[in-house]
Amino acid sequence: MKNFFNDNNPLEDTEENATTIMPIFTEIEGNPDMECSGVAKTDLPILPLRNMVMYPGVALPVSVGRPKSLQLVKEAYEKKRLIGVTCQKEMSIDNPEYEDLYDIGTVAEIVKILEMPDSSSTVILQGKKRFHLDNLTTLDPYLKGNITLLEDELPVENDKEFEALISAIKELTFKILKTLGEPTRELSFALRNIDNSYYLINFLCSNIPIVAQQKQELLNIGSLKQRAFSLYASLSKEAQLIQIKADIQSKTREDINQQQREHFLQQQIKTIQDELGGSVQEQDILELREKAANKKWDEKVGAVFEKEVKKLERLHPQSPDFSVQYNYLETFVDLPWGEYTKDNFNLKHAQKQLDKDHYGLEKVKERIIEHLAVLKLRGDLKSPIICLYGPPGVGKTSLGKSIAEALKRKYIRISLGGLHDEAEIRGHRRTYIGAMPGRIIQGLLKAGSSNPVFVLDEIDKIGNDFKGDPASALLEVLDPEQNNAFHDNYLDVDYDLSKILFIATANNLNTVSQPLLDRMELIDVSGYIQEEKVEIARRHLVPKQLENHGLNKDDIDIPKKTLDAIVESYTRESGVRELDKKIAKIMRKVARKKASEEEYPHTLTVADLHDYLGVAEYNRDKYEGNEYAGVVTGLAWTAVGGEILFVESSLSKSKGEKLTLTGNLGDVMKESAVIAMQFVKSHAYMLNINEELFDKWSVHIHVPEGAIPKDGPSAGITMVTSIASSFTQRKVRPNLAMTGEITLRGRVLPVGGIKEKILAAKRANIKDIILSIENKKDIEEIRESYLKGLTFHYVRDIKEVLDFALLDEQVKHPIKLD
Repeated sequence: MKNFFNDNNPLEDTEENATTIMPIFTEIEGNPDMECSGVAKTDLPILPLRNMVMYPGVALPVSVGRPKSLQLVKEAYEKKRLIGVTCQKEMSIDNPEYEDLYDIGTVAEIVKILEMPDSSSTVILQGKKRFHLDNLTTLDPYLKGNITLLEDELPVENDKEFEALISAIKELTFKILKTLGEPTRELSFALRNIDNSYYLINFLCSNIPIVAQQKQELLNIGSLKQRAFSLYASLSKEAQLIQIKADIQSKTREDINQQQREHFLQQQIKTIQDELGGSVQEQDILELREKAANKKWDEKVGAVFEKEVKKLERLHPQSPDFSVQYNYLETFVDLPWGEYTKDNFNLKHAQKQLDKDHYGLEKVKERIIEHLAVLKLRGDLKSPIICLYGPPGVGKTSLGKSIAEALKRKYIRISLGGLHDEAEIRGHRRTYIGAMPGRIIQGLLKAGSSNPVFVLDEIDKIGNDFKGDPASALLEVLDPEQNNAFHDNYLDVDYDLSKILFIATANNLNTVSQPLLDRMELIDVSGYIQEEKVEIARRHLVPKQLENHGLNKDDIDIPKKTLDAIVESYTRESGVRELDKKIAKIMRKVARKKASEEEYPHTLTVADLHDYLGVAEYNRDKYEGNEYAGVVTGLAWTAVGGEILFVESSLSKSKGEKLTLTGNLGDVMKESAVIAMQFVKSHAYMLNINEELFDKWSVHIHVPEGAIPKDGPSAGITMVTSIASSFTQRKVRPNLAMTGEITLRGRVLPVGGIKEKILAAKRANIKDIILSIENKKDIEEIRESYLKGLTFHYVRDIKEVLDFALLDEQVKHPIKLD
């Protein structure tokens, strides 16, 4: 730490500068304002000083180097003459003139001349009294000038303000010296022993660490009290600066000490690790390089890895960036670059595996076998993007696992339901805290192979918000032309996804974006018929639940007839989830009876279902006959399968035409009823209906089970037949059902869900079914065994429907229409 008294006045090796010798204070006895005896006011030798101001009563050592100044001090010392000491305005001037000197200086006495070891001379000067330099009379051999002595204005006796000021100055000075510490102990001692306020003020003015110009300004002040005020202001400023410096040095020292401590500990750890075979970080980096040596990546990927490893090596192990970089590289080398499992090209094995795991689903199985056959012949094929869509519980998700087993590939499934952050697909950038790769890359890490079967479950339930649209991010994943260079934000390197067999599942395609649908091959997984559900229960569900409940085959047997009754009376669904729950419920009761050693039937009959499952929850719709006019059986598709639908119409007398619709109908179905009514009115002549009847009778169309919402155009021809039967009072052909959309021209349009509708008709003991001629292709795709006992009548317009559906025979108790 620099000396307090020289902190802002750095000493240079030049003449007339204060040396590092501590300033000397010598109190003059007597009146400090007395005139200096023996001083010549004319031609007084003038000693110019660089960067130093002399005060009365203060003794300071001065290094003298200029020839003129040496001659002056030697002659004055020999003749015991007083000299005038003044400060130069500019330090760089070697031969100052009057304009280069401050005009206020101090008369001084040369106490002693010291010859220093380096051949220079140091002069001890004792300040006497202030003077004003009037002019210079000569410049050679040294400066001489005329002066006027100046009197200092002293404060009055018992001036309380001045006494308080002196006390404050002392207190502030001691505070500064205390802050500076050990080197200022002698100065503190000197200050405590100065009782004269005049010399105290001059002593501090001479030695406080301010520039020479400010010291000169203090010397110019003639009033001692005013000089004290200015001194206090300068001391206050210096105290603040010194305190700030001390705080900075303290903080810096603490930081350095902490760094030194950490460095020492790290060196100890490194020494221990070296003794044990190297540091953990070095071993981790070595393991990364060993893994990378076996990777089948191209040169571009290898160059990226090498660059990132070098970046890791430059990082400090204790740095937060080290773990981030290491986790990234660990993910990088753990990915299965160019690693593929070998497909099993045994088509018979694949077919057997698919048949074993799933009953039915012929279209899906056929598509997988076709893909495997082409792959076997060609050896390389971009995997297709398959989308299985259909109602819940039909086995779309579990089918992906069966496909993986058939192909001998790894199986990965991710659920997209409720996903709304694009980063879940593309990954986060490494700049984010907690960044990680997207789910696609994470799936490949789990699989350890670059050609797994990848099931994207519930693709229709993806959401989107301010974080992005995940469905749009999937466009790159599910495009065979793009996914060979999929870019994950975290990985930041293109990855080949083209060998992955993606299988997406959905319940409803209406919520899937059209660009995404265009990239996928859509396969409809429709609901199971009753016979298929019974077979699935017998082959898969019952054995699974036996195992889940700790039972053996001998503990309980559920015959086909009983399973059929469970499906018919206790479930109403397209899939088999509810059926699985009912079987589990039976197994729980059996397990309880067995564990309690109670007697129970080992073969479950239909009659036993009441005890195990309670009262039947559903009743199968039955054909109700044709005894009433206006009652026609239609066919409907629902999310839980096909159903028969009754359309009833009745007439009542009224003034003016009126059409009433009931039965919780949707807008499309209401429009079908209006079209049907309009067609019957416009073609009354064809049915031999008196047109005046429409003005006298109102029509009420009702579709039973009003608690269930019903909508769709497929009941169009059913409504026309119902209205025509009501106005003609003709019977409808027995055991007949129909489905099809109607136009105002009478054309019958095709509808969907044919398979489910036909199965519902078969369950209801229907014999004849009327369909649009364009639905014939749908019938041809249905298994022959499902069509047994049914006769199909294909029509093009409503006239053909009415000709076949309405008999010439009238119903019993017909309404008399007039």
